Amino acid sequence: MDLHLSTGPLVSLIAGILILIMPRLLNYIVALYLIIIGLIGLFGVR
Repeated sequence: MDLHLSTGPLVSLIAGILILIMPRLLNYIVALYLIIIGLIGLFGVR
C-alpha cells in the first residue's frame, strides 16, 4: 500500500479540523493557509 500525501490537501484538512474545533480562529487559519499555498506555489514544493 503506497500512501502519498501532498502538502496542499494536508494543510486544508488540518485547517478544516481547526476551524471546526475553534471557529474563532477562522481568520488566522485562512490567512495562514493562503500564505502557505502561495509559498508552495512560488517555490514548487510538493
